[in-house]
Amino acid sequence: MRRFSSLDEFAAAKGQHLGNSEWHEVPQAQISMFADATGDQQWIHVDQERAARGPFGATIAHGYLTLALLPVFMSEIVSIDGLTTCVNAGLDRVRFPSPVRAGARVRAGVTLRDIRETGLGKLAYARVIVEVEGQKRPACIADTVLLYVP
Repeated sequence: MRRFSSLDEFAAAKGQHLGNSEWHEVPQAQISMFADATGDQQWIHVDQERAARGPFGATIAHGYLTLALLPVFMSEIVSIDGLTTCVNAGLDRVRFPSPVRAGARVRAGVTLRDIRETGLGKLAYARVIVEVEGQKRPACIADTVLLYVP
């Protein structure tokens, strides 16, 4: 965990890799709950028997499930003292280069790419790369935009 004593100190880290999260398993139960929550019941996510014979050799997490884990990862990587709140302001770009098979472990690394002042606080533009343990290609590359309000 990288702790910053202020938003200004955080802004001074522009261009730096801020660290990596812990490893997190993505079990089939979590994938199935995400399928229930989103209505995306495609067999590659929920039918373990059929998916074992499919292109990935197992069920895989939804790309959006991988993306939905970003707040968990970020909370393990960065802490900024003196904030009122942090608001997800969006994404500039997202790619899913490789699948996350059920039972795999994932973690994220974050690089602070830019900081911009707004009337409410600072917009932080960060690149988050989600890697899968034992895989060369990342599962997700996301350029996120977060609004930090002092």
